[in-house]
Amino acid sequence: MPLSVLTPPSPALRSVHAALKSPTAVRGTRKLAPSAWAGPAGSTDPLPVHVLDGVGAGDGAPHAALTGWRFHLAAEGRVVAAAEARITPDGWAFSHFSEGPYVASTQRALRQAESLPALLQPRLLSVPELYMVTLWLRTDAAAPAESGEIDPADLLVPLAPAPPGIRAHRAHRAGDLLPALRDRLAGARLLGSSA
Repeated sequence: MPLSVLTPPSPALRSVHAALKSPTAVRGTRKLAPSAWAGPAGSTDPLPVHVLDGVGAGDGAPHAALTGWRFHLAAEGRVVAAAEARITPDGWAFSHFSEGPYVASTQRALRQAESLPALLQPRLLSVPELYMVTLWLRTDAAAPAESGEIDPADLLVPLAPAPPGIRAHRAHRAGDLLPALRDRLAGARLLGSSA
């Protein structure tokens, strides 16, 4: 079933397009060059980016904060990189380009999600405490991008590379995965305090 993709804020997309036209911004990115950029039609898969801090705290329902929007960038008909815009006190601003493994992993997870029978809303969820990024598939397909409430029925698909012991590209219910992550962090803290 097609995914319910949110419409990104126009200023976020404009900041990415402006960065793509800047030789300074694309310097250091192997796969992006102004000559390879396909223009506005080349940005695909707009995904709100949320950060889940305090996953190990265990103090109520998990909540993630919207920190930006990520766009996949296509050149010559294929996704080659991602660009991210961040919210600042002055509005949306270009943050960075990425060519790392999460680009291909996100593409793979999105294609897998399209084969699921339910209408789901895709987002990215970063878990900094575990150096982990997941594709977050909200069951509330009409939720606004700013909404960071994680429902236990939502699906989380860890992207590769995933932390040791967590299988990438396997969909987990948030109600199952988040307690496991919390336990994992509690165990790591316990090991660290006994050293």
